[in-house]
Amino acid sequence: MSSSAPLRVIQWATGAVGGRALRSVIARPEFELAGVLVYDREKVGRDAGELVGLGPVGVACTDDAERILATEADCVLHMPLPASYFGGDPGTDAETICALLASGKNVVTTTGFVYPRAYGPGLVDRLEAACARGGASLHGTGINPGFMSDLLPLALTGLSDRLDHIYVRECSDYRGHPSRHVTADLMGFGREPDDYSTSVRPFRAFQRALFGESVELVAAALGVPLDEVEQTDEYLLATEDFDIAAGEVRKGTISASRWVFTGLARGRPFITVECVYKADGRRVPQWGDLGFTMHVQGRPGMAVTIDDMTQGLAGAAAHAVNSIAAVCAAPPGIRTLLDLPLATGRGAVRLA
Repeated sequence: MSSSAPLRVIQWATGAVGGRALRSVIARPEFELAGVLVYDREKVGRDAGELVGLGPVGVACTDDAERILATEADCVLHMPLPASYFGGDPGTDAETICALLASGKNVVTTTGFVYPRAYGPGLVDRLEAACARGGASLHGTGINPGFMSDLLPLALTGLSDRLDHIYVRECSDYRGHPSRHVTADLMGFGREPDDYSTSVRPFRAFQRALFGESVELVAAALGVPLDEVEQTDEYLLATEDFDIAAGEVRKGTISASRWVFTGLARGRPFITVECVYKADGRRVPQWGDLGFTMHVQGRPGMAVTIDDMTQGLAGAAAHAVNSIAAVCAAPPGIRTLLDLPLATGRGAVRLA
């Protein structure tokens, strides 16, 4: 393939993040859409371009995974909701990814795999074997925390000659999120306190896995062995009835949750990641303002604040799409952000 030939890309899943990624792949000339896998039967057979509000592109959506595996492509944007979201075995995602890798396709996934070594040698060996079999690479960007909880803090530490503690805080607003499944069934917004603990269990497992990976990655990059990663979570109740895009949140039901993941080294916190999710930030003033904050305590001390990311899902999709070229160019194997060049918006520049 010549250096100017477009990279053939398969879009796996077309939900809130996958749909945005699909639009980007179609719109950018450095990519050629090779196939689209969907989970919704009503999407099967539809033209991929028309599915996301663009003109027809001549690629029909399919729910046939075997057909996708047999399709020649340079990369798969793997963007389903993680299996652990549904209380399922996280190994299900690994099985699918291994099959894609073994078929000769590079994989960029948002289901986790930011730092697979956090799960031990068993998973790493499976993934590396699949990469070797297909001559392909795997890169996990993460829907969340990808980038905010690992790459940016690590970049700041490059300005320090002493590091004492790294603190990362995210506060996100879900009033515009369209999925009732995500906001209510998984995150627990609008649920009664009595059933919140049970209903949110799959989401808790997913959070633990994903943020644990990010904490472990930062520690490994800095050469700090962690004793463990502690996790705590709590919630707030709505003080009034209000509506969000995904439905109603009634007074006395869950309106926000706060999650803290702490990497302990020698018995003391070295990395702390705090995540606050609000059903509607205007209705929940507690737990601070929306946006992202990073503090590096040491010499010199530093703080960076991003007041708000109004289209967080679009950012997650763009991060994955902007990683495609580097992943396709990388040697076969697991490739974390520590192994790849900086993902930039090079292909997204539009000069009017």
